[in-house]
Amino acid sequence: MDRTPSKTMAALWMAGWLAQMLMIAVAGREALRELNVFQLILIRSSVGLLLLYPLIHRAGGLAAVKTQRLPQHIARNIVHFGAQLGWFFALTLIPIGQVVAIEFTMPIWTAIVAAMFLGERITVWKVAAIVLGLVGVVTIVRPATGEINPGQLIALAAAVGFGVSIAMVKSLTRTDQTVTIVFYMAAVQIAGSLLPGLYAWTWPSLTTWGWAIVVAFCGTFSHYCMTRALLYADATVVIPMDFLRVPLTALVGWLLYSERLDAFTVLGAALILTGNLVNLRATAPVPARAAT
Repeated sequence: MDRTPSKTMAALWMAGWLAQMLMIAVAGREALRELNVFQLILIRSSVGLLLLYPLIHRAGGLAAVKTQRLPQHIARNIVHFGAQLGWFFALTLIPIGQVVAIEFTMPIWTAIVAAMFLGERITVWKVAAIVLGLVGVVTIVRPATGEINPGQLIALAAAVGFGVSIAMVKSLTRTDQTVTIVFYMAAVQIAGSLLPGLYAWTWPSLTTWGWAIVVAFCGTFSHYCMTRALLYADATVVIPMDFLRVPLTALVGWLLYSERLDAFTVLGAALILTGNLVNLRATAPVPARAAT
């Protein structure tokens, strides 16, 4: 279904995206005070699959999730599962603002993988974006000081994993519906987290259940907000709005956890975000399609 272009509507949907992404970071950290990472992902994926059911039903039921590319779905989601484990684990080790700043290198890794395996062209602008992103990461991590925090490396590995996962999604979208891709993501994450989650299971408090359900809800519907935003404006308008997530997450970390970001993290985040803007310029805008 077509939508009349509207930057106001795009901004409103992106406000929903930003709010939910901030809630995931806070709720994830709070839930991990009692749960281990496998338990959180098991709850997140199981509840998310239940929340996804109405969309599956609307798309035609189980017929909508049939695929001829099951091995590719499994491979993609093993990578995504590992990245998500790393992202949540990093939340417990370093400031949440730093986790999100490093996460924003994801488009850079996606561009590299897409060029290597999907035949996408690397332009001068993309090279500049990659260089800016890498310099930004080095600025944050500062390997020359010899004081690298393991949480920073885990967050970086998670960002690389997410980048590889997104590149694999690009390939899957050529043949499969969005609901199919999301279904197999939840299914693989449940399979991967079930045994370790149950092995270490401790029944969480009611409060922790609440935090875990917030993670599941926001993890499922934040992407719906992003999709809606892209219906009202091009990616070159929508994606820069997501850059607000870096300072907003840093603000939340300061207000809730008294976390401070040093000048190196701020400078590195600025370089990474600049790289993302350059990467947007390198990519020709594609008309948004309505979700089905």
